[in-house]
Amino acid sequence: MRWIVDGMNVIGTRPDGWWKDRRGAMVGLVERLERWASTGGHRVTVVFEGPTTPPVESSVVEVAHAPRATANSADDEIVRLVRDDPRPDEITVVTSDSGLAGRIRDAGALVQPSAGFRRVIDRF
Repeated sequence: MRWIVDGMNVIGTRPDGWWKDRRGAMVGLVERLERWASTGGHRVTVVFEGPTTPPVESSVVEVAHAPRATANSADDEIVRLVRDDPRPDEITVVTSDSGLAGRIRDAGALVQPSAGFRRVIDRF
């Protein structure tokens, strides 16, 4: 199973002040995903709107960005990743964005809500 995570959607499930340090929140999410992926052997891609300076990097999970940081650009990138995959039925996309969820299901992948997923990875 491959997991594609709508990064800012998962971060936004907790009103913990993440907007004061957006990059820090992104790094924290990637670190939790690394621990979860390592423990369970999961293939994970997290998608953000646009790159940060300095970049958020990982040797465990793939950190992807939309080509340009515009409205819904991460959603479009997630849909592209699903459509470009030869086995979309083996992908679960983590998002609570209903519009994106519909597009993902239409492309043949599964959807898991962000808040429940966040509770799972916060244990790691």
